[in-house]
Amino acid sequence: MKKKKMVIIGAGPAGISMAVEAIEVGISTEDILVLEKEEVHSWAIRKFYPEQKVVAANYKGKEAICYGVMCLTDMSKTETISYLDKAIKDYRIDVQYRESVFGIKKTPEGFIISTSKMSYRSDLCVIAIGIFGKPKKPDYQIPRELKDKAHFDVTSQKIENQSILIVGGGDSASEYAQYLVQMGNQVSLSYRRKTFQRMNEVNKKSLLALSEEKKVQLYLESNIEKIVPHDQGIEVCFQEKEQKNIFCDHIVYALGGSTPRNFLQYVGVSYDGEEPHIGEGYETNVPGLFVIGDLSSGKKGGSIISAFNSSKQAMVKICKEYLS
Repeated sequence: MKKKKMVIIGAGPAGISMAVEAIEVGISTEDILVLEKEEVHSWAIRKFYPEQKVVAANYKGKEAICYGVMCLTDMSKTETISYLDKAIKDYRIDVQYRESVFGIKKTPEGFIISTSKMSYRSDLCVIAIGIFGKPKKPDYQIPRELKDKAHFDVTSQKIENQSILIVGGGDSASEYAQYLVQMGNQVSLSYRRKTFQRMNEVNKKSLLALSEEKKVQLYLESNIEKIVPHDQGIEVCFQEKEQKNIFCDHIVYALGGSTPRNFLQYVGVSYDGEEPHIGEGYETNVPGLFVIGDLSSGKKGGSIISAFNSSKQAMVKICKEYLS
């Protein structure tokens, strides 16, 4: 298990600037790790910003004042990405792409961060993920008796040594399968198509390898008609007559969307109403665990500069409380 001084979750503007601030105060680049579930950094900017959109420094009338190392003026989308590219290169930031985080556990020695690939130990943990929409639900009704056995992520409840059916054919479905196999579960996966067209090549290769090793049972070209209670578990009924019903302890839907609140509460972060509890320097109620960027800005959201500034303020707190 690799040991780091700081693990940062999310390689957007907040996560990148957090690594820069840490390096600037003297933490070695070898002691900092950034984990990013997508194949590139700043995925939200790349996906949701039009090519010709100006990334404004002044956000919703708020004066753009930079307090930390990183700062930007009004830039194009391409210029903004290039600026963040340069920061990663110049500071030699170690970003591990296509690595999803599924668990953060606080221990007396620090944190254990579990991902789709491995686990890490770290003295400090910084969550710099964005705000996402609600998870998509299936067309059929989920019986009330099965509410605690039907899940839309693998972070809200720890599942070990159970039989689990994953529904979906995207990257999340593969990542869930990889993680749940690591947790000692008997995993199967139902997907409506013949091939995994929406899955990147790395995740596709990993899933197919697990299938060949008999660690994941694939049910391709299968469409679920309904799920019903059966003994202490679930009976899954398919629309296809040739597909026999299957039985499992839990069902996990990977149909798109995610909910950061579930993830934060799972790792122990308390909430003040609709917002996570964040104290001085963006530290949560879990000592050594920080939340920066969009998740710390509330419903109104924030700018890239506010993300940069949250990194600076978190670093001031870390220097004061956790570094000699």
